Amino acid sequence: MTARDARLHAFRSDLADARLKGEVAADRFVAGRPARITASVADVRKAPRPDAGVNTQLLFGDDVLVFEVAEGWAWIQAERDGYVGYIADTMLGGQDHAATHIVSVPRTFLYPGPDLRFPIAGQLSMGSTVTVTDAAETRGTHYAILPSGEAIIAGHLRPVGDVAADYVAVAEMFLGTPYLWGGTSGFGIDCSGLVQLAMRMTGSDVLRDSDMQAATLGEPLDPDPDYGGLRRGDLVFWKGHVAVMTDTETMIHANGHTMLVSREGLKDAIARIGYLYGAPTGFRRP
Repeated sequence: MTARDARLHAFRSDLADARLKGEVAADRFVAGRPARITASVADVRKAPRPDAGVNTQLLFGDDVLVFEVAEGWAWIQAERDGYVGYIADTMLGGQDHAATHIVSVPRTFLYPGPDLRFPIAGQLSMGSTVTVTDAAETRGTHYAILPSGEAIIAGHLRPVGDVAADYVAVAEMFLGTPYLWGGTSGFGIDCSGLVQLAMRMTGSDVLRDSDMQAATLGEPLDPDPDYGGLRRGDLVFWKGHVAVMTDTETMIHANGHTMLVSREGLKDAIARIGYLYGAPTGFRRP
């Protein structure tokens, strides 16, 4: 049997995705049941326990396949990037409506109706997808109305399929956002989560973790010893870390040094990171 990455393939010794039959060993194989994330942000954990580490997060409107629900936990695989893990089963709902719009600002609020003076009913991150069924205007502010009757600022949405032109400009919108291990949202994000979300907004769904991105995104680069030849949009990888060049000398990254999404000079970062993690392991141009 071929070795499979358990982050991207749903298999355990007792249960596995039916699509893997004949490729992995398991006591039982099941077909995944389609479902959708109904929480603002859903932590995807390594194990079905509240103290288990968070590997990644899913956003409101993300579609998943559910292979098992037991004792309050669902074992799922994300449809968009293939990531496998456990989420609280209360965060799942049906795929009742086709998404029409995507949140295009880092963070926004849900209101119980079309009035910004109402107490908020929730909050959504960039990348969340919603179904707009109506529109309203109150005191000159335009709202999109969802099937639940909740409202969201219309200018914070754009139609699904209407993509951004520059993923670096999207990443720059997150400057100052708190660093969060496993984070993928405007409320907290990690290095590869920033790359993934920014690229998603340009219409490119990419893999989640930095090692996956280092192996699959674009083409490898071989800059000179002085790191010349890099340009805006190039990616710099270290062991377990990724940053995005914003110009020939400066990069943006979610990092544990500032605990924020921040800018840093490439050479400064190489010098700072080197004593802990060594030199960059690679460069790629998407």
